[in-house]
Amino acid sequence: MRIGAQLYTVRDYCRNLNDFSTTLKRIADIGYRFVQVSGTCDFDPKWLKDRLDENGLECVLTHTPADRLLSDPKKVAADHDVYGCKYVGLGWNAFDLAHDPQDNPNTFYEKYIGVARALKEHGKYFMYHNHDQEFQKYNGRLILEALGEMFDADEMGFTLDTFWITAGGGDPAWWIENFAGRVPCIHLKDFAYGRKMAVVGEGNINFDRVFVTAYEAGTEYMLVEQDDCAGESPFDCLRRSYDFLRSRGFE
Repeated sequence: MRIGAQLYTVRDYCRNLNDFSTTLKRIADIGYRFVQVSGTCDFDPKWLKDRLDENGLECVLTHTPADRLLSDPKKVAADHDVYGCKYVGLGWNAFDLAHDPQDNPNTFYEKYIGVARALKEHGKYFMYHNHDQEFQKYNGRLILEALGEMFDADEMGFTLDTFWITAGGGDPAWWIENFAGRVPCIHLKDFAYGRKMAVVGEGNINFDRVFVTAYEAGTEYMLVEQDDCAGESPFDCLRRSYDFLRSRGFE
């Protein structure tokens, strides 16, 4: 398994192409060689490919806006071909059942099954990233469980997030094992007292257990994400997470 940086962590430093380019160099200087592209400014696919190559980086996953996925998944796949990325992610769905009962797993399936199949047809793999709302129950099942049953394993995988699973009352290692074969990429972020996001290794999640389970489940990339750095430099947070993961033998 390889480690990477989720660029959403440094989204405030990717608001224009010049800053985005500088940020990629700073990520590479920490030691990361793999990134997930998410939360950045708009870019031309060839521009991204060139900047990645300049810094010895590879994009292994994206979070792609829902409107792009729904309007032209073939174009999304072609763009990902340019910068050599197989995994195409959707970063969010509200599943706000309390206010919109139609925002449920059934309608999600109807909305995205065509996207998943189109991406598959073009050599890509559709990935869904969980938060804690997927730990609501719908018709007696957790939403995350329902999604896993509705989509075939070769149609949709899961970018499971260690913090958000914990926040939802779940066990990250259990869910990684449950979705074995469907978790080529996972998000690492720690969970600290007070439901706070923390640098990997500085909170309360048993990551050594996560690592063993992820390896057995076929995970290829473990991507560090810290949405909220509580006033600290996100680059410093990424560096400390990197140092912890290196101390565990990952690179």
